[in-house]
Amino acid sequence: MAFIFRRVLTVALVGAVLPEVNAAASCGELGFRYSTYPGDFIQEDPAINANPPDYTKVEYGLIDRRYPTDTQSDQTQLTKWERYTKYINYINRYYKDENTSYKLFYFSRHGEAYHNVAQSYYETKCWDCYWSQQDGNGTMTWRDAELTPKGVGHLVESNQFWAKTAPKAKVPSPQSFYVSPMARTLATANLTFGSLVDGFAPIVKENLRETINQCTCSYRYPKSWIQARYPKYKFEEGFTEQDEIFTGKTIESASGQSARVRKFLDDIFAADKSTFISVVTHGVNVGPLLEVIGHRNPKFNLTTGQSIAVLVKAERLVLNGTATVPEPPTPAESCGICGPAGSSL
Repeated sequence: MAFIFRRVLTVALVGAVLPEVNAAASCGELGFRYSTYPGDFIQEDPAINANPPDYTKVEYGLIDRRYPTDTQSDQTQLTKWERYTKYINYINRYYKDENTSYKLFYFSRHGEAYHNVAQSYYETKCWDCYWSQQDGNGTMTWRDAELTPKGVGHLVESNQFWAKTAPKAKVPSPQSFYVSPMARTLATANLTFGSLVDGFAPIVKENLRETINQCTCSYRYPKSWIQARYPKYKFEEGFTEQDEIFTGKTIESASGQSARVRKFLDDIFAADKSTFISVVTHGVNVGPLLEVIGHRNPKFNLTTGQSIAVLVKAERLVLNGTATVPEPPTPAESCGICGPAGSSL
């Protein structure tokens, strides 16, 4: 099986752009270096971005290819996902150690929510400087936006994929679940997996939340509201009752957001022993996540209700004190009422 080792080593060193170290790291602190495995999924090709596939129709886009762990009978007796899972389990068994591990993530975007509809209706500048800073427009509300009926429909399809298609194709079920604290992501996780997983209890993680900016859709409900609606959901240590992050006055920098999602990955690889992991978050976070792990197509167009699978290698290492400090937030601009006549949908 020497070929397997060569493939892993090549990907780790030259197959991906290595992201920056933890923004808050200091000399001697432990951190992670991330990389991905090229050639596994069709979403790695930027040419697909103009017309991204529905993951429920293409079995997450896994390419039907040979793996070093395939036997002659595997080609005819196992599905492509069974062979891929066999390969992942093999490298985790023989090449995983205290400093190196491999996990398959299902990064999912929430179904369509009311702020998505409103943002499409209002011209971008008008949305950013006025309407995004309101709770709604009299027709709909987007403060910590809920799912639209169309968004719920997205998740009926996702639920059916995991209930019917995935078992037939042998797509490995998630062993751990993480979710952003926003109302739309909490509902997305529940509608997708709640009826399929006994005692479904994803962990709510603050670092998976929407971009921290001026939009009221980025303000989360109190912890007690989440507990009342989803009593089985669990919270990471230190999760506060009130939203102490949203101010509505500043916009998080791209480097700040990247450092935030990297911290999420660091937490998972440091503490979670699972191999197959579901992450329900926001489209604006999936791009930074893909960049951090060195994905070939970090600009992949993940539309509402969609998901992308990525195999990630993490190597724990001692940081050398060359940490990059993220750019600070910038002030949000405001303007008077604007938009189409009537300014309501």
